Amino acid sequence: MALNNPAFNSPAFQDPKAVQTYPGGSQAANLGAQTQFSTAQRAGTDAASQAHLEGMYAAPPAGSVETGRMTVEDTVWKTLGLFAVLIVGAVAGWMWTMAGVTPDNPNPSIAPWAIGALGGFVLSLVVIFTSRKKIRPALIFGYAAFEGLFVGGISAFFEIMFEGIVLQATLATLSVVGVTLALFASGKIRASKRATKIFLIAMVGYLVFSLINIGLMLFNAPIAGGAFGMLSNQSPLFGIPWGVLIGVFVVIMAAYSLVLDFDNIQQGVRNGAPRQYGWLGGFGIMVTVVWLYIEILRIIAIARSSS
Repeated sequence: MALNNPAFNSPAFQDPKAVQTYPGGSQAANLGAQTQFSTAQRAGTDAASQAHLEGMYAAPPAGSVETGRMTVEDTVWKTLGLFAVLIVGAVAGWMWTMAGVTPDNPNPSIAPWAIGALGGFVLSLVVIFTSRKKIRPALIFGYAAFEGLFVGGISAFFEIMFEGIVLQATLATLSVVGVTLALFASGKIRASKRATKIFLIAMVGYLVFSLINIGLMLFNAPIAGGAFGMLSNQSPLFGIPWGVLIGVFVVIMAAYSLVLDFDNIQQGVRNGAPRQYGWLGGFGIMVTVVWLYIEILRIIAIARSSS
């Protein structure tokens, strides 16, 4: 520090009155003593400050609680919490659906997945359109519970028709999520403007196709015969059912949607977004993973029904 330089210990640099008595006299001696005391005091202060700085450098980096900012770690914990609620809801939906199934009555209840689908759809719209003003974690947890009820109920339906299909779909979903996350973390796959535009166009096209398919199923159109409507068409292309081919295309879209979710979280952390935005990151991942699971479940069902 400049103030510790001996050249500045002269009384002339410490007190203007010292100019009248410098270089000798009792006043000069007193000023010299005061200067030495100030120097020692300053040295002690500098030592304390240095120790404080070293302690700060040695301390672990501030987390999201200390900074109030979004971090990857905090978003991961929020996402895991949401999936924990979803799994609990799925178990409840599964047990509710299977409760009335007996050898004499093999028809499961549709109430769990119907209630879950309707409640999840309504809450998802509320979360999406209100989060611009205020993020409400309670609504997102409510969505996770309803979505779990839907996943558990519809999984039970598929399990009754195709034994073991739920385990197959779960393992396949975890594999796709794991590979996508690994590729994103390694930097081998990234979201780009061009790919995102193609993705959005494909999403709109698939949405229109799905709405038409549902309409044809409701009106019992011959072209949409079967449990999955037009996707049930058994006319193969290169030996592969059309429903499976379309399903694989949708799975690729869902995987890219995961990339967009990861990219949004990364951008939020880089831009110093508020900590609560971690809930939106977890919400986006949960929506995409559930979509991916349902599509894989349907692909396996179509493939097994055609064999």
